[in-house]
Amino acid sequence: MSGLMSPEEIKDSAVLYRIASLAAREDDATTAPREILAAIMAAFPADSGSLSLLSAESGRLEICVEQGLPAEIGDFALRPGQGVTGWVALHGKPLLVADVAAEPRYILARREVRCEMAAPLIVEGRTIGVVNLDADRVGAFAEAGLERLSRFAEEAGAVLHRLWQLERLRANSTQLTTLVELGHALVTQLAPEELLSTLTQSGRALFNARLCLLHDYDSTRRELRLHAWSAAGDLSAAGLSLQQQTVSADVSLLASVIRSGKSTEFQNIDSPGYREAADLPRDPSLCSALAAPLILEGAPAGVLSVFYGAPHRFSDDEKRLFTALASFAAVALQNARLYSRIFHTEEVLRKNETLTTLGLLAAEIAHEIRNPLTVIKLLHGTLGADFVADDPRRRDLQVITEKIEQLEEIVARVLSFARAPSALHSRWALAEILDDTLVLLRAKLAQANVQLHYTAPARAIMVDGNKGQLQQVVLNLALNSLAAMPHGGGLTVQCTEETRGAARVVHVDLTDTGQGIPDAIRPRIFESFLSGRADGTGLGLAIAQRIVTDHHGELTLASTGPRGTTMRITLPLL
Repeated sequence: MSGLMSPEEIKDSAVLYRIASLAAREDDATTAPREILAAIMAAFPADSGSLSLLSAESGRLEICVEQGLPAEIGDFALRPGQGVTGWVALHGKPLLVADVAAEPRYILARREVRCEMAAPLIVEGRTIGVVNLDADRVGAFAEAGLERLSRFAEEAGAVLHRLWQLERLRANSTQLTTLVELGHALVTQLAPEELLSTLTQSGRALFNARLCLLHDYDSTRRELRLHAWSAAGDLSAAGLSLQQQTVSADVSLLASVIRSGKSTEFQNIDSPGYREAADLPRDPSLCSALAAPLILEGAPAGVLSVFYGAPHRFSDDEKRLFTALASFAAVALQNARLYSRIFHTEEVLRKNETLTTLGLLAAEIAHEIRNPLTVIKLLHGTLGADFVADDPRRRDLQVITEKIEQLEEIVARVLSFARAPSALHSRWALAEILDDTLVLLRAKLAQANVQLHYTAPARAIMVDGNKGQLQQVVLNLALNSLAAMPHGGGLTVQCTEETRGAARVVHVDLTDTGQGIPDAIRPRIFESFLSGRADGTGLGLAIAQRIVTDHHGELTLASTGPRGTTMRITLPLL
């Protein structure tokens, strides 16, 4: 019979089981303390009680849940060592006060209290909180009751610790998912504004903040400019108010992060001391902020910041994670700048193509004018012999002769201008021309879902030519290939060398997996104004062929069919 538990032991086991089961049953660590306190109070003749936790931010004991205490006690906080509860937290030992009237450490929480006992919640040798019970009569609790409370508190501390660990794992999982999605966005999103907007949205969600800002920094002008931001709740697009979108570093709070070169937290930014900072949102509900510099190639490029609507002390883990996010932001900002340059360069090339088109049209018009102009000049030259010297019509013929010669000069200048001057040609590595052109196509390839297959030549292949014009030829052929693959595909760029008699040439083949060139226009693809697309001008291939011809090369259609097309550029080697 000695192995049987007493009724008291059975009751205590039931309390311990009820507390322990919370680790598996509760989804939220914020609801578990109330269940714990209710289970413990039911095991004692207690009239009131509380469960307090040590705040990592303030270092004080703050009441988490309570029963039977006045409503205003919820804002009450104790320093470790202050009062009975503070003494237990400081020393990590339970304490019984049979008569609070005889205890100088006692702090009045409720007038009717006459007896009090408290036990620490200890996890891995560290006190995390205190459970406190009160009774309205002297001696209501005994030493045996204090031992029972200590066992309950020990189990409660372990349960809360497990729940907090579970919450932390969930938070880490969410953070990891967000970082993976953000990394994917950095790779797949090409529009700069969408890229930075995604980053600020992810930053706000990752840190559960009310506001996330991204400023870029102009080191020459020493200015910060708001580039992207994301806000939650009432901090909507209409509600967010920034004094200036571009501010001088001299009146900027965030510029201090650039000067220090490390993550910095700011507390009480709603206080008068921060009102002079022109780069802070003018919203009194924002209280705390964390900012990190964006570093590119060892130099500051901007600042990423998050803002909270309540006081928030940032842990070392949060700062490390935020620094990692700032590194992502730096990459996104760099990508935005590179894409901007690429799109600008593409626009310049497009303008150059337009100018080349106009030049081609002018040359064709001049060429067509020159032939009838030559006939007119030959025929009118003999008309002057039919008039005597003092005939006024003879003078008219002289004027006509002068104007014909003037027209000939104009036609000659147009034709001369339309040809690429050999003085603009120079020695170029073919790999450099191709590499630079394919960089310009990077964004277009990704948008068109086209995979590029290109291997640079094994050795340096040198050609004599105009780099810009040769780039225009490759770019035009590549864009034609993309247009032939509206649903994606592959583009292969390959270089091969060949000996032709005493000379050597290089072939640059551009092969796509598109639908091929229609049979009806295949023989005439190099004619001006011939296009197989509704939005085409029909001048691209004509211009490209003329440029290659001016470089003493050939542009040919190597093959075409339902599985794709190969265009070949042939150039002489130096």
